[in-house]
Amino acid sequence: MIKLESIYKSFEGRTVLDDINFSFEDGKTNLIIGQSGSGKTVLIKCIVGLLTPEKGHILYDGRDFNAMDKKEKKALRREMGMIFQSAALFDSLSVLENVMFPLDMFSNDTYRDRVKRAQFCLDRVNLTDAQNKYPGEISGGMQKRVAIARAIALQPKYLFCDEPNSGLDPKTSLVIDALIHDITTEYNMTTIINTHDMNSVMGIGDSILYIYQGHKEWEGTKNDVFTATNERLNNFIFASDLLRKVKDEGLKQR
Repeated sequence: MIKLESIYKSFEGRTVLDDINFSFEDGKTNLIIGQSGSGKTVLIKCIVGLLTPEKGHILYDGRDFNAMDKKEKKALRREMGMIFQSAALFDSLSVLENVMFPLDMFSNDTYRDRVKRAQFCLDRVNLTDAQNKYPGEISGGMQKRVAIARAIALQPKYLFCDEPNSGLDPKTSLVIDALIHDITTEYNMTTIINTHDMNSVMGIGDSILYIYQGHKEWEGTKNDVFTATNERLNNFIFASDLLRKVKDEGLKQR
C-alpha cells in the first residue's frame, strides 16, 4: 500500500497539490483521473520521487519516502516498475534485450537466468515469438506489452503507469487494461495508473482518485461512479451524450 498524507506541492508560489490524502491499495488498479492541468502528473511524480512535496508524507507500506536516506531510496526504487506513456523502448535493442535491461542494471543473476526471466515476462504478455524483433518492427500495442514485460522483470511491489493507453485504438486499449489488471491481482502489486481513458475508469477502476485543480474532489470505485452526486466528476466523466446514456443504462440495471 502507498498512503498519501496531506501532500502539498507548489511552483513559484502557485499551489498545484493542496492537501491530498489517499491510500493506493495492494492488488488493485488505482486510477488517478482529472482534467489536463489538474495536478495528477505532478502527484505521481511526487509519489515516485521525481518531485519533492513541501509538506506531507508518502508512505510505502509504512515507510516514509521523504524521510529515507539516499541508500534507502535507491533500494525502494528497485521495488518499482514503470510503464511510460510512449513505452520508452530502446530502438537499438531487441525486444528481449529491452526486457532484460533492468535485470542487466540491477540484478546479480547469471546471464542465463536473466534471459530466462525476460522470456518468462514476455510469455506473460503473450510476446514470446517477438523476442528477436526490434521496437520499430512491432505495433504500438505490442510495444506497450513489451513495456509491461520490462516493468515486471524485477518483480516490483509497486507499478506506475503513465497514460498506458495513449495512442492506442480502443480494442488494443482494452487488452492493455486487462493485462495490467491481471498482473496486478496475480502479483498483488500496488498499481497506480494516471489516465484520461474513460474505458479504463469503467473497466478496471478498482479504486479511483479524482483531482480537480489540485484538490481531491472525489474518491470511489468504478461502481460508485454511476451513483456519484459530485457535479464536477459527472461533468468530467459523462461529458459526451454517449457516456451519459451509458450512465443512464447503468442506473436502470441497479
